[in-house]
Amino acid sequence: MKPHKYVIVGGGMAAAAAVGGIREVDPHGSIAVICAEKHAPYDRPPLSKALWTGQKTVAALSRDVAGPGVELHLGKRVVALDAAKKTVTDDAGNVHGWEKLLLATGGAPRRLPFADEGTIYFRTLDDYLRLRELADGGASFAVIGGGFIGSEIAAALAMYGKRVTMVFPEEGIGARIYPRGLSAFLDAYFRERSVTVLPGQSVSGLRRDGARIALSTGTTEVSADAVVAGIGIVPEVGLAQSAGLAVDNGIVVDEYLRTGHPDILAAGDVASFYSPVLDRRLRLEHEDNANTMGGVAGRNMAGRTEPYHHLPFFYSDLFDLGYEAVGELDSRLDVVEDWKEPFRKGVVYYLREGRVRGVLLWNTWGQIEAATAMIASKAPRSRAQLVGAISD
Repeated sequence: MKPHKYVIVGGGMAAAAAVGGIREVDPHGSIAVICAEKHAPYDRPPLSKALWTGQKTVAALSRDVAGPGVELHLGKRVVALDAAKKTVTDDAGNVHGWEKLLLATGGAPRRLPFADEGTIYFRTLDDYLRLRELADGGASFAVIGGGFIGSEIAAALAMYGKRVTMVFPEEGIGARIYPRGLSAFLDAYFRERSVTVLPGQSVSGLRRDGARIALSTGTTEVSADAVVAGIGIVPEVGLAQSAGLAVDNGIVVDEYLRTGHPDILAAGDVASFYSPVLDRRLRLEHEDNANTMGGVAGRNMAGRTEPYHHLPFFYSDLFDLGYEAVGELDSRLDVVEDWKEPFRKGVVYYLREGRVRGVLLWNTWGQIEAATAMIASKAPRSRAQLVGAISD
């Protein structure tokens, strides 16, 4: 067994931020990062954005976690956690001891029961590299899913000059979070850019037809050179469950990101944390959450007692449209839309019982702080008070 002061299970953005957080407090304590991927930690958002437009290269994604006392164990998956003995064991049989442990295990892509190995569940750098290779040789692609990842990948492939068909069960692109009018606008906007959009349809089967793949929705058949599925993730909570830690849509943590075991913390996509601003538990799968939470977790592993009260923001790019958003975005909430130019530039407010719970800044930039303050105030606001309240 090899002893370490700190062990981090996972190699994503939260893990990288945790290494930095530890080093802010403890410059010398030994750190082991155990990652199932063969790549060192890297930034993930460009996988569905800037890499396709040439704004970034794969080499530029790398996160610098190397340094004295830091060991990276790549291509190793932790398969056992013994909380009593303070050890973890990887799939090669290596045992690592720890004083403080961080579970930054992220999530696994939801999978289709009928799909074959050729389906790409877009999440990792290897997924990007595989899809990019296919895109350099193929002409047409089917994207299953009309949410965050599905819409970004469809836009990226279309901008890369590929024929794209989107298939999803919702009534429009992003219908779960966008107001109905904005979602309908996006359907038309994608179609103007030669994307075939098939809302309200669920894929029920997949078959190989020579070198091509045929998707069946029951009413439509879609033929493509490759299939990409962006249908969400399932948090990787198996290790936590095996150690008897509380799990509820993720690993349950307190405000200091500790689990039920005082020396085991969790951060990133897998962590279920309480947000004082929204007065509810959240589990978020976005960059700002991973980076900020990872840093707090690292500092707390090294002896700080820093509460995580941050309300993370997130963003997306779709062709020449983009947005930043913060809080609770749910199209079922009461919605106030304040458009400077309909569906091109404006602010959408999401309210519950007259209080702003979330803000979508559509092609409106530099206003996350103002939006967060509005949500945090918890003050009742009328439609008239919201129109013009935030603008860039």
